[in-house]
Amino acid sequence: MPGAKDRPAGPPSAGGSAFLIVGKVRRPHGVHGEMVAEVYSDFPDHFKPQHVLYVGEKHIKVLVSSQRIHNEGLLLGLEGINTPEQAGKFRNQILSIANSQVPVLPEGEYHHFELLGLEVIDSEGKLLGNLSEILVTGANDVYVVTGENGGELLLPAIPEVILNIDKDSRIMKVRLIPGLVDTKE
Repeated sequence: MPGAKDRPAGPPSAGGSAFLIVGKVRRPHGVHGEMVAEVYSDFPDHFKPQHVLYVGEKHIKVLVSSQRIHNEGLLLGLEGINTPEQAGKFRNQILSIANSQVPVLPEGEYHHFELLGLEVIDSEGKLLGNLSEILVTGANDVYVVTGENGGELLLPAIPEVILNIDKDSRIMKVRLIPGLVDTKE
């Protein structure tokens, strides 16, 4: 089954940045400079001590000094950040990794940034639009395809619907199955 991981900051091949968003700092926590972080990645190794993260739109390079599970996500400690005031400067900032740090996935699985923007065609070759968004749900992802008229097609990311993904030609071939595929106008 096709799968997708991590959120894009835009891959260089698509004209985007060289960073991949893996989380977001929410707020400071405690008196030692830790911060609550929301995790967007399926790869917890990004947040292990001694790993490099980039904070905010300016991609400030930081080194993780500690991390532990917290009921709201993850508590992160960053080297050189020792007070709540210092941690507060990172409030609501995105956390990214360099695209060179992106793990290789097994055959048939894809990072979100690899799929966004793909042309989507049906089994007869008719262009349906471009993959504009990926909704992460409990059962399976849902691909949002935006057509030229602005209408949206919702495709469940299941093998019965997603027939083929060709990353090189940037084309996704799908089967439209009544009852499994939904349209939004």
